[in-house]
This record gives sequence, structure tokens and C-alpha cells, in this order.
Amino acid sequence: MVGGRALNRHPTVLRSFALNTPLAEILSVALLVASLAWAVLRPAGRSEAFVAVPAAVVAGGLGAISPGHALAEAERLGPVVGFLAAVLVLAHLCDVEGLFTACGAWMARRAAGRPRRLLTAVFVLASVITAVLSLDATVVLLTPVVFATAARMGVRSKPHVYACAHLSNTASLLLPVSNLTNLLAFTASGLSFTRFAALMALPWLVAVSLEYAVFRRFFADDLPAEPSDAVSDAVSDAGPAPELPLFALVTVGCTLAGFVVASALGIEPAWAALAGALVMAGRALARRRVTPVAVVRSAAPGFLAFVLALGIVVRAVVDNGLAEALRHALPDGSGLLALLGAAAVAAVLANLINNLPAVLVLVPLAAPAGTGAVLAVLLGVNIGPNLTYAGSLATLLWRRVVQERAEHVEVGEFTRLGLLTVPVTLGAAVVALWVSLQVV
Repeated sequence: MVGGRALNRHPTVLRSFALNTPLAEILSVALLVASLAWAVLRPAGRSEAFVAVPAAVVAGGLGAISPGHALAEAERLGPVVGFLAAVLVLAHLCDVEGLFTACGAWMARRAAGRPRRLLTAVFVLASVITAVLSLDATVVLLTPVVFATAARMGVRSKPHVYACAHLSNTASLLLPVSNLTNLLAFTASGLSFTRFAALMALPWLVAVSLEYAVFRRFFADDLPAEPSDAVSDAVSDAGPAPELPLFALVTVGCTLAGFVVASALGIEPAWAALAGALVMAGRALARRRVTPVAVVRSAAPGFLAFVLALGIVVRAVVDNGLAEALRHALPDGSGLLALLGAAAVAAVLANLINNLPAVLVLVPLAAPAGTGAVLAVLLGVNIGPNLTYAGSLATLLWRRVVQERAEHVEVGEFTRLGLLTVPVTLGAAVVALWVSLQVV
């Protein structure tokens, strides 16, 4: 039998086929760096998979990873990649139904011309959308709506657009389905869907609240308390509010309920996500609002291939020495200090090699220490990336969305904001997690 579970039962047998030499270590690290560098730069707009897929093939062909380990990693990531595809389709079709247009109208009405109120509305919507429809929906679909809403109101867009970037990471803590990293940690945690959400609810609230407090202070000059005359005129000229897409809302609600039921029955959440995506796709195709090709493209096949290939390359790095080095860096136990240490290591590693490789490396190492250690690592790889552009794929994608709209984003300003938010937010979220572990 050649299956993921059978392979994991005999790690020593599989390891004998791998080339655990300095050359294999150098090769695997070089392939990882090349894959991540291409994903960050994306010359000529080419897919992230353009380098990662050949890198995975080279790693296997030259012996940096054994065929058994490569197959085991692909089987482990398969359900995660399938879930991501379904959620991307679901989020795109919600946009087709007008959900994000309605969100923009709600933000404008809620703000009533006041920039501070608009920031509050963006925080609420971005937090909910990130948690329910995943961070990709916030970055790709909500960020353009926030741009348009700020322009229509005649206010500065920077605080609100930066909020989308930060909350695509921070607000993804709540549910197992909010982030690709969550799914990977969820599998290793041994938790049910509802228990995961219960443990992460307090850290999620604390982190988002602290982000909001820092944003209000950092962007004080861009957030006047009262609207200008031009803003008031823009608000008064706003047309009627678009109709709320009830079908999309009901489908998303049923999909969330499906996640809970699937978790209770031991079924992969990808099946619930697929069901929701098929329902939305069937309606959109029947009404000719999308084409079959558009539905397939919304699943981002190139990005899915990148995730799968990157997992194999990271496994090669782990097999050739990184796991041993990080095993000494991660603290043992589940006390508060140990959780703080695990989260700090995860945050640093995420900013060095991106949060997806970081969680692939750290979660298996943290799992023996228990649920608390796994969730602390998750806090680190989700909150930590707000410090640098390269910290998460979501931030990289956000930067491209912003640049497409000719908005100037300063690296120094982004980093200063990260230095103000990440340490305090991560520390407080870990304390909240420790409290949740004692209570829940």
C-alpha cells in the first residue's frame, strides 16, 4: 500500500531513500528560496507555480526528497488544496451575485461621510469576510470595494486599504477555514471545528481590537472626526442602496453549517466548501452571469499548483536538517511562556520564509507538545506577517491589488505600522489563547 497514512507509519524506511547530505540540504534550500523569490516578484505577471513546480520536480529527481515523502506530502496537502479551490470559487461567485457591492454601499451608509466611521465599518466587514470567506476574499474582492467607497466619499483611502492588508492576516484566526495555514494546523490539532473556533474566539477579538486601536492612533491625521463639505456633498449624492444578495448569504451560511456538520462526522471540510461552490456556480451559469472558463479561472489553478509544489519543496528542506534545527528553537510545554516562545519563533520564521512554509515546518514539530503549542504557532504565522511584505502570500497579493490602482505604498510606512501592531497584538493574543485553554 502506498498511502499517506501507511507512509507515515514507517518514517525510517522512507528516510533511507532520501539523500541526507550537505549537497541535498543546499539544493533544497536553494529551491525554496528560488520558489519564494519568484512568488514575491512574479516577473511579467507569471504564475507563482512557474518556478515552484519545476523546483519540486528537481528536488525529487535529484534525491533531495524521497518519492515516498513527496507522495505523502502531496496526499496530506490534497484536501487542503481542494478546499482552497472551492472557497476561491465561492468567494468569486459571491462577488458576481453583488455581495461585495452591497458591502461597499453598507460601509458608505454606515460611515455617513466620517472617515473614522468608515474605518470602523472596514474593520467589521474585513474581519467577518476574512473569517467566513477566507483572507483571499478580503484581499482580492473587498480591497477594490474599499478603494471605490473611499473615492466616492472623497476621503483618503490609505488607512482603510491598509486595514484590509492587516486584517487579511490577523482576522483569519477565528475559523479553521479562514486561512490555508489554519487548515494545516487544524488537521494536526485534533480539534473539532466548533472547539477550534471556541478556543480562537478570544484571541481573534483581542487581536482585531488592538489592531483597530493602533490604526486609529497611527492614521490620526487621515481620520478627521467630522466630514468636510466635499465629503458631505458626496454622501448626499449617493444613489439608492443595491439589493442585498440573499441567495449568496444563505448559501454561505449553509456552507458554514456544513463545515460544522462535516467536522462532527469526520468528513473533510473541502466537501462542504465544494457543495457551496457548486450551488453558487449552478445558479450563476444558469443565469449566464459567468462562463465555465471563468469559474475554473476563479479557482486559481496556478496558485493551487504553487501551494502543492511548495509543500514538497519545504518537505525536502525539513528532511535535510531544518526540522532538527527548529526542534531546538521551539520551547517545550504548554505554559504561557512556552506559548509565547512558540508564537515568536513562528512569527520570525514567517517573515523570513513566508507563513505557508513556516506552518508546514513548525506544526509537525509543535504537535507533540499539544493543542496549545499548535495554536500558538498559528498565532505567530497569522499575525507575524503584518511586519513585512514577504510575510504572507496574502500581503503579496494585496500589494499587487494596490499597485494596480496606482496607490503608493511605502515600505517604511508599512514596516513602522507592523512594528507598532505585531508585537503587542501577538503577545496579547497568546495570553488570550492561554486563558481560552484554561477555560474552554
